[in-house]
Amino acid sequence: MVRELRPGVWLLELGLVPPLASNAYLVDERRLGGDGDALTLVDTGLWWNEPGIRDELGAVGYGPADLERVLVTHYDLDHVGGLNRLVPEFDGPVAVGRDDLDLLERRTHPELLHHKGLFHRASRRLFPLPDLALEPLADGDTVGGFTAYHTPGHNPGHVVYHHDGASAAFLGDLVWAGDDGGLTTPFWGDSYDMTQLRESVAALADRIPAFDVAAMGHGDPLEQGGHDALRALAERV
Repeated sequence: MVRELRPGVWLLELGLVPPLASNAYLVDERRLGGDGDALTLVDTGLWWNEPGIRDELGAVGYGPADLERVLVTHYDLDHVGGLNRLVPEFDGPVAVGRDDLDLLERRTHPELLHHKGLFHRASRRLFPLPDLALEPLADGDTVGGFTAYHTPGHNPGHVVYHHDGASAAFLGDLVWAGDDGGLTTPFWGDSYDMTQLRESVAALADRIPAFDVAAMGHGDPLEQGGHDALRALAERV
C-alpha cells in the first residue's frame, strides 16, 4: 500500500506480514526544492514481497528506470534484497554505509559466534546483490539533499538519512514504531550491539536537525513530531 506522507515523499509498504513486511520510501526532490533534483528510493525490501517494490513504484506512477539513485540504510536482506527486482532497468548508484559495505564485500568478517554476524556471513554468500555501483558513505556525507548520519549498533554501518526539504529522517532500523504511538528500539536478537544502538539513538537526537517525519523501516511512520519522538526515546534509553 502506498501513502503520500507529504508532497514528494511516499511510504511504500512492502510485504503483508511482520517480520517480513518492511518499509521503503520514495522521495522526488524535484517537488521539494533545495539542493537535490533526483528521484530517490530509500531501502528496497526483500527480493520477494507481496506487494513488491515494482508494484509499489508503479502505484506512484514510476518504474525502476525512473530512479536516479538508491540509498540503503543498512545491509540486511529486508532492506537490500529488492535491488534484484529493480535491475536491469535501474542501473544507477546505490549508497550504503562504509562499514556495511566492507562487510558485504568481505573486507571485514563478523564473529562466527555472534548471532547476527553468522547470519551476515551466510547471507552475503547465498544472496548476492546485483552488479550495481555501490558507493560508500561516511558520517556527514551528502547525496543530493540527503545527509548521512552513521548510527551503528543495529549494524556496524547503519546510516540514517536526513532530508531538510522533506523535513524527514529515514531511520532504517535504528528505531521501530512503538506500541504507544512513539518510537522504540529494535529487538536485541536482530542487532549487533544494543548498548551501541542506544548510544546512537541518544547521539542522533542531539545532532540531527529538527524534522517532522520519522520514516522507520518497520511500523507506521510518524508524519508529525518525529524529532520530539526521537528525543523522548533517547531520554528513556
